[in-house]
Amino acid sequence: MLKRRKSKNGKVKVTFALPLDQTPDPVSVAGDFNGWNPLATPLIKRNNGTRSAAVELAAGEVVEFRYLADGGHWFNEDEAGTTGEGNSQIAA
Repeated sequence: MLKRRKSKNGKVKVTFALPLDQTPDPVSVAGDFNGWNPLATPLIKRNNGTRSAAVELAAGEVVEFRYLADGGHWFNEDEAGTTGEGNSQIAA
């Protein structure tokens, strides 16, 4: 699930969230916004039954990303478009 919310600084806060029942093991999100570093943005287990992480992007910025599950399994966000390279893509 992707959520977008305008920040007070004119940027857009994008939250990446996945249900815990589908992601019982650690997951991170890597993409253009963090140099594709799989350790930079881990999704944190929340009390609401999800894992989530948020990043701030410039309004209108288009980024590519993928999730990385424990064990090295990459997967896409169902709610996002995909690129020719097979990555998920969103616009802030």
